[in-house]
Amino acid sequence: MICELEDTSKVEALFEGWEETLIYSCLQKVMGKVFVTDPVSPVSAMAFVGCFAFYAGEPDRELVTEKPDGFVIMVPQDDRWSEVIEDCFPDARQVTRYAIRKDTVFDKEKLSSTVAGLPEGYELKKIDSDIYDLCLEDPVTADFVSAFGSKDKYLELGRGMVILKDGKFVSGASSYTRYKEGIEIEVDTVPFERRKGLAGIVCSALILACLEEGLYPSWDAHDMNSVQLARKFGYEFDHEYTAYEVASDRRTH
Repeated sequence: MICELEDTSKVEALFEGWEETLIYSCLQKVMGKVFVTDPVSPVSAMAFVGCFAFYAGEPDRELVTEKPDGFVIMVPQDDRWSEVIEDCFPDARQVTRYAIRKDTVFDKEKLSSTVAGLPEGYELKKIDSDIYDLCLEDPVTADFVSAFGSKDKYLELGRGMVILKDGKFVSGASSYTRYKEGIEIEVDTVPFERRKGLAGIVCSALILACLEEGLYPSWDAHDMNSVQLARKFGYEFDHEYTAYEVASDRRTH
């Protein structure tokens, strides 16, 4: 039977060398949870936060089949875990994601210049209590804040910026998750406002805000367009990795 692990230090070695801030969030107990089948001497673990599940250690079929409800992006540590995921969820969609280096040195002047290019008629705002409520009105923007579970927790730990036009959301960048040293950035722009440079502006603003606080704005790309956008801010591509999108709530046992 799987259970939540309270003492996450017991599985730190299983995730050692895996440079993924969402895992850091779970191990640091900032947000997310770690699940195991043996809470005394775990040899396998699943770190889960947002909709991401990271599997480390010895492959354990139970940790995979007993997935959290809803849509889950499963990330295997190695090919052995991939085989288990594919066997348990044969309908899972295999995707390639793109890890970005975590040691970026940012050009603050360039970022500030980008922010200064905000077009007339648009408003750049920090995600505060009112903007938080605005984000919840749409499923797309709700992702900017939903992983935190509550407004209070987001306002304490989360960081985000949005661009409004006529009082309505058109583009935003926010912390999908938070770990002690920084955030994991999520960005989106409504379709009819894309290709106007808004994503570049709002991301630059969020990166600058993080740097002012001494937080690292981490980036992970779901496609090559995201990689190219990241490069505009100074990020460098690191490596590809495999993930599995499991959309069904149906379990295999």
